[in-house]
Amino acid sequence: MSKAVEQLTVEKHGHVAVLTFARPPLNFISVDLVRDIADALERLDGEGDCRAVVLQAEGKVFCAGAELDNPEGVSGMDSILSLYSQAIRIFAVETPIIAAIQGAAVGAGLGLALTADFRVVAPEARFSANFVKIGFHPGFGLTHTLPRLIGPQRAGLMMLTGRRIKPDEALAWGLADEIVPDHKLRSAALKLAGEIAEAGPLAVAATRKTLRAGLVEAIQAAMRHEHAQQAILRETEDFAEGVRSVAERRPGKFTGR
Repeated sequence: MSKAVEQLTVEKHGHVAVLTFARPPLNFISVDLVRDIADALERLDGEGDCRAVVLQAEGKVFCAGAELDNPEGVSGMDSILSLYSQAIRIFAVETPIIAAIQGAAVGAGLGLALTADFRVVAPEARFSANFVKIGFHPGFGLTHTLPRLIGPQRAGLMMLTGRRIKPDEALAWGLADEIVPDHKLRSAALKLAGEIAEAGPLAVAATRKTLRAGLVEAIQAAMRHEHAQQAILRETEDFAEGVRSVAERRPGKFTGR
């Protein structure tokens, strides 16, 4: 498999920063990509004049998840653990984040979308915690972040079925905060970030800290449990079949072994 070209750019618009990442063609997660995003966010935190961040992706999808059989992406339990350690850094940043989401936010891509405070989405956006479709346990802290956002019943429905959620349903559930036409996606996300940036920065920081009290610690605990369960399931025949089924673009034929 050819090596994906990874790119992260940062642009400033007054007190708002726009982070644009690209890992074509489907923006699959890699440890390096998440590390680069975390590095950029921490730098913006340290600069002091950034009051909100827009996180967006190039291409037709936001993030199609992780390639669990690709050494250049996320392969093996050690690299998954490294991925989670970088993801925790994103959750720990102090600046509010607005994600602009087009196309798929699937698996770890959904996890990345949920590192943001708010999600502005295009009509073609799709959300899926599809781990069980490949015989795997949910990760990226989703067992905490998804129920926290949309409630345990709806989160359970997403995680136990792996079904794709369209924008109208995502908006009703609180998974999306605004739906806009595709050509207005980035400007709408920038506008929301601007609303936050116009408010008193000390008050925004204090309020956000109150709302997110204990969040990083809870996600760290969730990731430890997720990683342990993933290590068990990775050794099963069902997981091997799940990976094959994705490569062959067919439903998995699971045996419970």
